[in-house]
Amino acid sequence: MPRLATVDPAVAEPPARALLGKVERALGTTPNMMRAMASSPAVLDAYLQFSGALSKGRLPGRVQEQIALVAAVENDCGYCLAAHTVLGAKAGVSEADLAAGRSARASDPKTEAALTFAKAVITTKGFVSDDDLAAVRSAGYSDGEIGEIVAAVALNTFTNYFNSVGQTTLDFPPVPGVIINH
Repeated sequence: MPRLATVDPAVAEPPARALLGKVERALGTTPNMMRAMASSPAVLDAYLQFSGALSKGRLPGRVQEQIALVAAVENDCGYCLAAHTVLGAKAGVSEADLAAGRSARASDPKTEAALTFAKAVITTKGFVSDDDLAAVRSAGYSDGEIGEIVAAVALNTFTNYFNSVGQTTLDFPPVPGVIINH
């Protein structure tokens, strides 16, 4: 049972209604996470602006989706795991890489380096080693792209925590065979 209320776009306050309308137009649906965020239009707006800015970055959408899978597993967020499995497939991530991404693995070595680094950022709370940084650089990532990996981790950690606090009702197909701790 959800612990944070969702907002019905039809009766939302004007700022929330406008933001939820943007989500509906972009995705064709309004996920429960964003309906819950709409209780504070500032929270929903912050999320949409951050994710929108990152979508214009150098990291391909499929790599960002795989980073989201790593974060979902590391932060025990079943909602985000389900959502990014669907969104990752839409971004062109293969079924094998969707499954591998949960363990910070990928068929492409450069992508795997990004996932390994993202996992290190999460597990060390940002205090990555010089070796972690050297490995992601040697895979071909620039400082700007490394910054985007850190930003993707931060954005996904926010949504992971938001959904864990709120126990957001799942509105994506659950990922079979994966046990999340809540």
